[in-house]
Amino acid sequence: MVTHLNKKTDSQSESEVARLKSDEESIVMNYSCFELTVANHVAHIRLNRPEKANSMISAFWTELPTAVTALSREASARVIVISAEGKHFSSGMDISVFTDGGLDTPAGTNPFIGAEAFRHYCMALQDAFTCLEEARMPVLVAIQGAAVGGAMDLITACDCRYATRDAFFSIHETAIGMTADVGTYPRLVKLIPEGWARQMSYTAERISAEKAHTIGLLNEVYDSAEEMLEAVMNIAQQIAANSPLAVTGAKRMVNYARDHSTADSLDYIATWNASMLDGNAIRQTFAAQAKGEKPQYDDLLSVKKTAGE
Repeated sequence: MVTHLNKKTDSQSESEVARLKSDEESIVMNYSCFELTVANHVAHIRLNRPEKANSMISAFWTELPTAVTALSREASARVIVISAEGKHFSSGMDISVFTDGGLDTPAGTNPFIGAEAFRHYCMALQDAFTCLEEARMPVLVAIQGAAVGGAMDLITACDCRYATRDAFFSIHETAIGMTADVGTYPRLVKLIPEGWARQMSYTAERISAEKAHTIGLLNEVYDSAEEMLEAVMNIAQQIAANSPLAVTGAKRMVNYARDHSTADSLDYIATWNASMLDGNAIRQTFAAQAKGEKPQYDDLLSVKKTAGE
C-alpha cells in the first residue's frame, strides 16, 4: 500500500516520518523540490524538477534539512538514497536565489554589519548539507548528467557516490566569480587527491565520471540511470539488513577518524564499544546464521529535539 502526503509544516512532516517506523506501507511525502518515499527501511529522496535541471530554489535549502533531520531523529529508515529525475542530477543553486535579494543587504547598511549577517546566511546554507553528514544512517547518492555548483556540495556530504557514464562534475562557482561556500572544499579535499581538488577548484573544469571514479570521487560507474539506481538500491538493502546500531557506529567512526588522529580515533572507538557493543545482537546473529536465517535487529530509537520533550 502507498499513501501520498503533501508537505505541510515541519512538525507535521516529522510526525508523518515518525509514523513510518511502525507501518508496513510505503509512504510518499511531496515537497517543492523532491519526493520522499520510505519503504523496507530505505528512505528515497528523489529530486523532481527535471524541467529546471533540478536546480536548488530557496525552498530546497529548508526542505532538504527538514526532511533529513526528521528521518535521522526519528530513525525512520536505516539508509537514505538520493537520486534525481531527468537528464541531470542537479545544476546547483537556482539563479533565483541570487536574484531575489537573498544575497543582498539593505541599502545603506554598514558593510561590516552586513558581512556578519551574510556569514550566518551562508552557514544556514551549509547546514542544509551538513545534515547529510550528521545523519545517523548512511546517505547514498545516485548521479546522472550534471552535478555542478551546489550539487558538488551536496554529493560530497554523502557517504557514497555512484554515477552514470554520462555524468560530469564541476565546481562551477569559480567560473561565475565566486568561491564555493556550502561545503565542497573541506570535504572534497578529503575525498580525492589534493592536486585534483585544487585543479577542479581553480579551473572550474568539467570532470567526467570515468575521471571522477579514477581519482576516488565515485564508488562505481554504470551504463544507465536505471542500472545505477537498481544497483544503489541493492547496496542500500545490504546496509539495511545489518544492525542499525553497528552501522551508525561505523559511520560515526569513519567520520571521526577522517577528522582526528589515529590515536584519538582508536580511543574513541574503544569508548564507543565499551558503552554500545551489543553482545546479545552478536550472539543472535551467530544463532540465526547457524540456522540459515537472516538475523533481525532492533531499530534505533527516536531522539528528542530538546531536553523538555
